[in-house]
Amino acid sequence: MLRVALIHYPSTSCCLSTAATPFTPLPKLGKKWSEYQGLNYWKGLLDPIDDTLRAVILRYGQFVDAAYDSFDFDPSSPAYGTCKFTRGSLLSGRGFTGYRVTKFLHATCGLHLPRWASARSTWIGYVAVCQDKDEIDRLGRRDVVIALRGTATWMEWLENLRATLTCLDDCGAGDDARPMVESGFLSMYTSGTATCPSLQSTVKAEVARIMRTYGGHGEAPLSFTVAGHSLGAALATLAAHDINSTFADAPMVTVMSFGGPRVGNRSFRRRLERGGTRILRIVNSDDFITKVPGFVVDNNNNNNNNNNNNNNHKNSTAGEFPMWVKKRVEHTPWGYDEVGKELQLRSGESPYIFKRDVATCHELSTYLHLVDGLASSTCPLRATARKMFNNDFWCGKVGIF
Repeated sequence: MLRVALIHYPSTSCCLSTAATPFTPLPKLGKKWSEYQGLNYWKGLLDPIDDTLRAVILRYGQFVDAAYDSFDFDPSSPAYGTCKFTRGSLLSGRGFTGYRVTKFLHATCGLHLPRWASARSTWIGYVAVCQDKDEIDRLGRRDVVIALRGTATWMEWLENLRATLTCLDDCGAGDDARPMVESGFLSMYTSGTATCPSLQSTVKAEVARIMRTYGGHGEAPLSFTVAGHSLGAALATLAAHDINSTFADAPMVTVMSFGGPRVGNRSFRRRLERGGTRILRIVNSDDFITKVPGFVVDNNNNNNNNNNNNNNHKNSTAGEFPMWVKKRVEHTPWGYDEVGKELQLRSGESPYIFKRDVATCHELSTYLHLVDGLASSTCPLRATARKMFNNDFWCGKVGIF
């Protein structure tokens, strides 16, 4: 089931294409931009959903869509695993006025491979910086986007299966409060080759460069938005943590997580909160991937995860376990915790989604469609909701394997 849900399908056979995903214009944000980036943890904006926040979420989802569209999925191609476009052309024609791609991002499988197989880095996303003065004025700051796609290769899938927790950084074996994250995600984030640095080092170096270039006196405020889907959402969470923990003077850092799996334990969640990282975790309640890996026995202490009357943690069984069980599980390699503020969607409420399989519920286009249509927890789909996918996908023309 993990394989079905975590591997993304090429845009030639599924729903992601520039034409299939309508561009979502943003209204003028001005000085209110930080509210939509989560300054107050999106209080009062989620239920019913604020129309401007809806546009913000869709816009960042379309940045991730561009990462999927730009990836060469064809294993027979000599360019397999690379970006099909140059930095100058990747965002062309997509409506992202004023943004310039400044860095391509690559990730490497850190597994010990047999001699006949070599570690290979694959293109996983990009960094884009808003450069246009009029757009900066409209957005209220200079927006920096880090967009990350989901799983696309068999080696990335193998990393996804390494679901036990491991220490995030150096910590003693007796430290019960040590932050831990999923082994495979951390491996993908920190591994590199002799010719390709790790995703971690590339992100940190580019963030440092951007802060040096645009962080001076008289410059517009900076913000970093790390957006990802599936595996990309997990890596986005790790990257946001890194930015806030590495740079003492880091500007506001926000994660837009679409269909992301669980990433770490309770100590990791607490470290994210102490560091000020804002995470909007957009979850389809019918999406299996958002309920793995591991299990959560108690999420009551996460104040940021209470999305009004949206019945967030239906899959959390905290009330069924005595305290000693919760304590014991919390320190096991399978004791995960949810992070950030949750916006819950329900694909079963859409009249446009005829299939209810794992792949359909997990697709990025499903998420964009549901966000576009969401009104409130009592009205999960507006009558004006747009179809953000093409007919081929919903006619069943997608191969699971």
